[in-house]
Amino acid sequence: SENYTYLYPDWHELLDCPQKSLPWQSVIIPTLYFLIFFTGFIGNLCVIVIMASKHKNRRLVDTFVINLAVADLVFVCTLPFWGISAAKENQWDFGDFLCKFSSYVIAVNRFSNIFFLTCMSVDRYLAVVRMLDSRYLRSNQCVRLTCCVIWLASIALGVPSLIYRRVEENGAARLCTEIADSAVFNGISLVALFLAFVLPVVIIVACYCSILVKLRNPPGLQNPKTEQRRRHSLKIVLVIIVAFVVSWLPFNVFKTILIACQLQFASLSCASQTTLARGLTLSSCFAFLNSCANPAIYIFLDHHFRHRALRFCLGWFGPQIKRRSGAPAASSSGLTIDSYSVS
Repeated sequence: SENYTYLYPDWHELLDCPQKSLPWQSVIIPTLYFLIFFTGFIGNLCVIVIMASKHKNRRLVDTFVINLAVADLVFVCTLPFWGISAAKENQWDFGDFLCKFSSYVIAVNRFSNIFFLTCMSVDRYLAVVRMLDSRYLRSNQCVRLTCCVIWLASIALGVPSLIYRRVEENGAARLCTEIADSAVFNGISLVALFLAFVLPVVIIVACYCSILVKLRNPPGLQNPKTEQRRRHSLKIVLVIIVAFVVSWLPFNVFKTILIACQLQFASLSCASQTTLARGLTLSSCFAFLNSCANPAIYIFLDHHFRHRALRFCLGWFGPQIKRRSGAPAASSSGLTIDSYSVS
């Protein structure tokens, strides 16, 4: 018989059934993981450096963006371990500590991502619907405190991954798997599913419904430029949230089915096992793609981020170009760094 352990988050031993894995899985999955690692590492590192650079026009939402990028950056650094394991037919050669720790990082990333996105939605709600009543809630001090609370909550909620994940011997193979037959762990997983997906999505939908109602019935005269910036920021946050929900929805569906089968001790047919195993494999990869999607969203849709990136690049490379050429660090049209504005 063959044992299949899923890299994340519910890779465990299923009933005996051949051909549960995807064709060329030991080649395709590692390739995807390393592509996500390289793009996610470079993209999120650039977001952190550019957004964290001192700038007088930094937005409050940028604090959430930076923390979101930090969570994704730490997460993608664990993917090489899972990629190597996948290339070796799920053989885990990195010890029990890295098995637990890398799984824990994934869990913390999952919680922190959705919590930061929820806070970004609430921030947009306060900015549009409760603009006059939210000065304290939208202050720098309150936003930083909120980020600290999110990190502490995510770190605490990820602890079950440390407890219930371990390396198990399967003949000559060592597999990084979780204790799938634990009713306590399955119950915790259901609670985590509710806290890390269902409840935040409900809050996000409620916030955006209120925002849409407000935008359709604007009170009195509005500053056109302010309104344009507000709508643009709203669109960026909405796209980021939609990308997260679309990326994680298939995984959460398969995970719910898996937990329900475990709690009911359901006996699955070979076809059902194959569908579940392959679904978890593909949905996990699809969910991981979200960690490198946000930088692309900022680059293509966020004019403010592109402006900051341009200022950063000109500020970094301009002096070097000036020293090498002996000319001012400006374009042939005479534009300086300060000539660029947000479109």
